[in-house]
Amino acid sequence: MPNSLQETNRQVFLICLLFLVCCSPWHLVAARNRIKYLPGFNGSLPFALETGYLEVDEEKGVELFYYFIESQKNPEEDPLLLWLTGGPGCSAFSGLVFEIGPLRFDIQGYRDGLPSLFYNPDSWTQVSSVIFVDSPAGTGFSYSHTPEGLRTSDTETVHRLLKFLFRWLEQHPKFKSNPLYIAGDSYCGMIIPVLTLEIALAKEFNEAPFNLKGYSAGNPLTDHNFDRDGTIPFLHGMALISDELYELAKKSCSGNYANPSNSNCVKHLDAVEEVIKDVNNDHILEAKCEFDNLRFGKISIKKTGKEFYDEVRFDNSGLPLECREYGYLISKFWANNDTVREALGIRKGTVGDWNRCRHNLPYTSDIHSAIPYHLAVTNKGYQALIYSGDHDRFIPHVGTQAWIRSLNFSITDDWRPWYIGGQVAGFTRKYSNNLTFATVKGAGHMAPMYKPTECLAMFGRWLSGAPL
Repeated sequence: MPNSLQETNRQVFLICLLFLVCCSPWHLVAARNRIKYLPGFNGSLPFALETGYLEVDEEKGVELFYYFIESQKNPEEDPLLLWLTGGPGCSAFSGLVFEIGPLRFDIQGYRDGLPSLFYNPDSWTQVSSVIFVDSPAGTGFSYSHTPEGLRTSDTETVHRLLKFLFRWLEQHPKFKSNPLYIAGDSYCGMIIPVLTLEIALAKEFNEAPFNLKGYSAGNPLTDHNFDRDGTIPFLHGMALISDELYELAKKSCSGNYANPSNSNCVKHLDAVEEVIKDVNNDHILEAKCEFDNLRFGKISIKKTGKEFYDEVRFDNSGLPLECREYGYLISKFWANNDTVREALGIRKGTVGDWNRCRHNLPYTSDIHSAIPYHLAVTNKGYQALIYSGDHDRFIPHVGTQAWIRSLNFSITDDWRPWYIGGQVAGFTRKYSNNLTFATVKGAGHMAPMYKPTECLAMFGRWLSGAPL
């Protein structure tokens, strides 16, 4: 937990933030763009979409871009969800079109030119309004007027997102009373509980306009020791490494795989990496592919076991579909189209080439464990949903379950299956402090991408307070 000096700094920050929100002229330049038609989508959009910018650092000129989609059921009363995409540096648009949003690309039918979009009925906007925000600066269409604004960290990202929420709600006052949830996946596991705690403290400290109820994190990066230590047992349980290699690694490392303490441990961990080098990190059952030299009509592809890239044309036969990553390619084609940018209200000259993820941002990971923040938030009575796609090798469920156990919460509903249409969709366990853990059967690193129907049902049941 933060120490007393950190608590004093937080109080000073909250006082300054409240002053800035109430007194600064940000509202005079805030940009909002209501969209009824999108290039590539046939007809008018069957949901309310707004895009816009909010300045979150006046000194450094940081502007965060967002997509806001109102609940398709009852936006006046349904929850408001802030969705954060991982990375750091991956655009919220990825969450919108590949995970929980109401749009999907027609990957199979793509040939060339502007990609087509279609409606996704399994969107979380069926049960909540969702703000998808490009964070940190330099991600997606978010930008900074100064180079200093692009240099950021976990804690700075949290502060800017807190300011974003203050200002967004001041700009959209009708949503102040809606139940508020923070959600996302992957790297944002380091951000979500920290931001949730800051919102809770802001609410307590100065009666901020937050009707906070809880948070959700999918396959969340949480603590290097737990996340890494869970990998080796996961690989063995999935029959990706032999019994003998597992036992050698286990014995030489004493179960501590995150911080090897001797040369034998390092040797056996290297042997594990060599065995699984051609396995897809995000989903162990799917093909592992790499691509390069992207341009319309052609991509260069390297598949598992090959040393060289093959150039593939897809202008007549469409994209080869054995690799899920090909969908990321056409998102780049779409977002870099001038007509699309005009429809979204993108400010000219602010962002050059759009990429789904930018992994070269000057970013400092200064939150080393999110576990104390999970404890602090749930101790305050807020709800938590932690879920794992059970075929994710990158952040396997084994490590996630281990850090949850370290919280020492009592079990209130023991391990059991949960169902969709009479079929097992995963397994779940509920703990005291309103914490629910669930697996999504057959899903990978970003579970809603692989199992959208199941994840919508899981999220909707959790929101309503019903058992999974």
